[in-house]
Amino acid sequence: MSVNLGKVQQAAVSLFATRGFAATGIRELGAAAGINSATLYHYVGSKEELLVSIMRDCLDEMIRSGAEALRRSAEPAIQLAGLISSHVGFTATNQLTARVAEYEMRALSEAHRPAMQALRDEYESLFAQVLERGARVGAFSTEDLTMTRLALMEMGTGVAHWFRADGRLRLEEVQQYFVSMACRILAVGDGELDGVDFVVAPRRLASEPDPPQPRANVS
Repeated sequence: MSVNLGKVQQAAVSLFATRGFAATGIRELGAAAGINSATLYHYVGSKEELLVSIMRDCLDEMIRSGAEALRRSAEPAIQLAGLISSHVGFTATNQLTARVAEYEMRALSEAHRPAMQALRDEYESLFAQVLERGARVGAFSTEDLTMTRLALMEMGTGVAHWFRADGRLRLEEVQQYFVSMACRILAVGDGELDGVDFVVAPRRLASEPDPPQPRANVS
């Protein structure tokens, strides 16, 4: 019997995001994925190992996309714009997976938490490096780099709770709006990003469940 790992991860993400990791049983995971518990153990290991695989894929892609955005330019303002755009785009496109990776770190045992925390720290360091360099060369103005980093990242992460692909704004518009807010927070000069294509097109992870289809209007 072949098992589609992506489908198993999607089932896990749906349950972990709605019920929580601790409240989700291995039998529930198997039922949601359409396989029995023994098969699930054979192909993906324990429930925690499944969570780790989801988190690793998520953080690896965030790091890859963020680092790629930084390589587009040597200018701090353009680098930050790309990084913010990447963060917001990824979170909006992988809402449930991003929420699981964000909130279920606490569920990991000491056997797995350090490695996942190291990946999260690596991702956060992308923001820290750009902000530090921008402040050092006078491109940014802020009283506290750490607080600014936390605020910018938290704003972007929050997109997972409200963005809808069929909503009022297109994703690209949301990305541009968040970049504009970041520039105001850091006192980046008007026109600094004029003519710059900083919007990053996000990748959808295999673990991300299909979004619910909008209801048809019934007359």
